[in-house]
Amino acid sequence: MKKIIQVLILILYIPGTFAQQKEISGVVSDDKNVLPFVNVLIKGSNKITTTNIDGKYIIKATKGDVLVFSSVGYETEERKVHDSSIINVTMRVSEIPLEEVVVVEEIIEAVEYEEAEPVEYLSVSSPVIKRDKVNGRRTNVAKSALYALSNKNTKIKGTSNLNTNEEPLYIVDGVIIEGNSNKAIQNIDPNKIKSVNVLKFKEAQSLYGAAAKNGCVIITTKAGNYNVENNEEYKEIQENHFENVTLSPLSTFSIDVDKASYSNIRRMINKGNTIPTDAVKIEEMINYFDYDYPQPKGEHPFAITTEVVKTPWNAKTKLVRIGLQGKKYEQEELPASNLTFLIDVSGSMRYGSKLPLLKRAFKLLVNQLRAKDKVSIVVYAGAAGVVLEPTSGDKKEKILNALDNLRAGGSTAGGEGIKLAYKLAEKNFKRKGNNRVILATDGDFNVGASSDKAMQELIEEKRKTGVFLSVLGFGYGNYKDSKLETLADKGNGNHAYIDTMQEAQKVFGKEFGGTLYTIAKDVKIQVEFNPKKVQAYRLIGYENRLLNDEDFVDDTKDAGELGSNHNVTALYEVIPVGVKSEYLKNIPDLKYTKTVVNDYKDELLTVKFRYKKPSGTKSIELVKTVKDREVSASNDMNFVSAVALFGMHLRKSQYKSDSKIEDVIALGKKGRGKDREGFRGEFVRLVKAYVSTN
Repeated sequence: MKKIIQVLILILYIPGTFAQQKEISGVVSDDKNVLPFVNVLIKGSNKITTTNIDGKYIIKATKGDVLVFSSVGYETEERKVHDSSIINVTMRVSEIPLEEVVVVEEIIEAVEYEEAEPVEYLSVSSPVIKRDKVNGRRTNVAKSALYALSNKNTKIKGTSNLNTNEEPLYIVDGVIIEGNSNKAIQNIDPNKIKSVNVLKFKEAQSLYGAAAKNGCVIITTKAGNYNVENNEEYKEIQENHFENVTLSPLSTFSIDVDKASYSNIRRMINKGNTIPTDAVKIEEMINYFDYDYPQPKGEHPFAITTEVVKTPWNAKTKLVRIGLQGKKYEQEELPASNLTFLIDVSGSMRYGSKLPLLKRAFKLLVNQLRAKDKVSIVVYAGAAGVVLEPTSGDKKEKILNALDNLRAGGSTAGGEGIKLAYKLAEKNFKRKGNNRVILATDGDFNVGASSDKAMQELIEEKRKTGVFLSVLGFGYGNYKDSKLETLADKGNGNHAYIDTMQEAQKVFGKEFGGTLYTIAKDVKIQVEFNPKKVQAYRLIGYENRLLNDEDFVDDTKDAGELGSNHNVTALYEVIPVGVKSEYLKNIPDLKYTKTVVNDYKDELLTVKFRYKKPSGTKSIELVKTVKDREVSASNDMNFVSAVALFGMHLRKSQYKSDSKIEDVIALGKKGRGKDREGFRGEFVRLVKAYVSTN
């Protein structure tokens, strides 16, 4: 049995009377619209429910009970139960925005305590922790307090969640810890704790609204600026190594237009957080930026650019850049869209960097819709529901009102939400149109199909409908990158991470067409290296996009999609023939196989591309030969080299050689070019910020 101390005073729970109960129902609204996901609590009890997507609720109560209605951004309302079984409530918008509430703490004295038997409920009636002596043993007060408070079976007495699995809200040094925090709180070093305070429902909600419906735990560290380890998830990445051309002359991979990794890393650096190695996907960092690639002129929907230079971080190797530029379509040229917004409104989305930012971001998209476009909105929390039936893009006020009415609360039935969104998209399918589900979430699926494998199987089945999928990640602390990447990859779509309104403007403004309109699907690249020129090669990044060589010609194998005006860049570092390298190991001679090398003296490599039209099933192939001609690096090449090198430093890659982070800054400045929108300048500033905090 876990050893914890009773550091807080137990409050007696007095059950309600046995008077006859009846069902109380009603509708909760503000002065304009119904309010979904409002918490409805019987005061002084553990009975709680929430309104559905139509603002309706049902709860069993007794005459004389008091119903408490609470929701983030609204004043808490109370209604006493009389003879009527119908109680409708109009809620008032809070005069103080949640983001502007000042955290008021009552500092408590941390004292030593003795080990005792575990307790199920913890609460306080006094700010002072009582000393308890059991068996004469003493232990660190903070350690046991943190375990008790973050134990999944611990509930705060006197709050609304005694019979639920919802945890209290955690505040560390004035910062709300987002997502499921049990593990994160337990990982705080107890020696760094100054005080721990617990607020019950009424006190907690007065400060933090419905986010604290299960009580609030306030932790203050001695330094006052603690960064709590989070509960984010990233798929493991095994960095690509150098491949010997004699044994492996082919390199095959799927394109990747996802850009989530860069904006996610930017968020971490700006917040001074440690960057997990597996969060660094170098290809997504590279592809975040635009490059000066020419528009396609022929029958194919993309143009190809290549460049060969000396590697900036290793004078013994060469760096090869392969670039694809998708054809640009103006907004008026795009076909009619059938869009289904699938929005996560579960409890983990309640914070400012999640649902509030999400709603503002989606408004940018709505403002660009045309009359021929249709929008539906599906939400999911404890269950999934339709909050907006297909609506014409010129009915912007109606769509915006539906977004404004969204509230967060409940668990996360992501699988059910996806099924409902695809069902609605299929029902309103537009032939020769753009049919797409746009999922916005922090990726925290915990009800229904929740594992990466289960979600992958679900999406693989749904993509057969011809509906594409875009996935937008929001928030931090609970961000599930691995799940969102899986959804986007298997759903014929793309994955972006939105950390600011500036990023939302980039995704929904500048890159509107590419985000929504696919011009080529299942795009694969296969590179064959000339063994007379190349000893070994290494693909930088794309570790999660590698394909078997035989997959290149297999039209049943899924690959990445290219959107309107999207560009994709891949880098290879190659070791020329005759160069001694620490990265090369001797290989034994083959007994039964003898390699015959054809004489292509001036060719370094040949690159092949295969793609399908958006509605096609058969691939089209293109071939381009790259000569062994080293040139002076262009601005684009210098900049893409800077981004790749920064990624290698973040990953602590052995292949960064003796380079320093200052080399990244120098390359970035050298390759900045015109930088019309300032993204390259921001990159240089970001690297400098990283240097200053590491």
